[in-house]
Amino acid sequence: MFDPSALVFAEPARLWLTALAILPWIYGHLALRGEHPRTPHVDFSATQALANAPGSWRSRLAFVPPLLVTLAVIMLGLAIARPRERVVRTDETRGIDVLLCIDASSSMAALDMSPTRTRLDLAKASARRFIDGRPADAIGIVRFARFADLVCPTTRDHRALAKMLEQVQHVEADGPEDRTGIGSALALAAKTLRSSTSRSKVIVMLTDGEENVATTATPDEIGPLLAAELSREYGIRVYSIAAGIGKRSETGVLEPLDTTQLRGIAETTGGAFFEAKDDRAIDIVYDRIDELEKSIARTSDVELVDRHWPFVALALLLLALYHATRTTLWRTLP
Repeated sequence: MFDPSALVFAEPARLWLTALAILPWIYGHLALRGEHPRTPHVDFSATQALANAPGSWRSRLAFVPPLLVTLAVIMLGLAIARPRERVVRTDETRGIDVLLCIDASSSMAALDMSPTRTRLDLAKASARRFIDGRPADAIGIVRFARFADLVCPTTRDHRALAKMLEQVQHVEADGPEDRTGIGSALALAAKTLRSSTSRSKVIVMLTDGEENVATTATPDEIGPLLAAELSREYGIRVYSIAAGIGKRSETGVLEPLDTTQLRGIAETTGGAFFEAKDDRAIDIVYDRIDELEKSIARTSDVELVDRHWPFVALALLLLALYHATRTTLWRTLP
């Protein structure tokens, strides 16, 4: 529906043309006073007798034709100024707030899931595919090893998000940061999503290891299950993913990953646990999460819609009415 209060003019300097609307009034005023050279008139020898004579309705409404022309000129002036209506387009789509927690410990450099791509490469590629497929979602990234870092807060600027995702690299093997702090990463993600007003808040925790920062020897560190309780309190579901086929022991023996904590996180928060052991598995997991998590998101954009035609149409209508009245009710005889 057309809203005149939302109009703006692309060429406001042209509004001076509406000043031409005064010309029909000048013409009409002169015509009514008999000062126009072409205005027909009748001479009387004495006008005192007509001084108190009531005028006809035509004479009392003689201002109507010039008024119609005046309004038509105003409408044309407004049309030339290129009126545009500010229209708010609301798009209702399904979206969620998501934080992707990506393990960056050195074990993510393993090539067990693909002969040419590391675990981290596959995790980033699947995350990128997930991001591209969810344009309505506000998505962020947490990178963690010994410490957790908020690489990018939740955003719908997925182009910038993808660039920051590409910058995620694993830490140096056997370096001071080469640990797996699942609890601290989950706690940081939960704290970040706490203030979100989305109907659905989700954390995707992808790791190939077990918690080895929060142990009995480090009681001040936040453990995975405590962080899961915190997430549940904030109304956040956690989907945990165990990546890889296992881990190498100090003797080089391949041992299966203990997924007890990851399963507990998912169960505590009402999420789900997944295992990804090959290059397609992570994609399948993200697809499954995509199916499980939907919420309503509304986005609004302001669009400038051209509205000059209504003014042109109204001007033509007014001119048509002027022509009709001048050839009928206020017809001028030659």
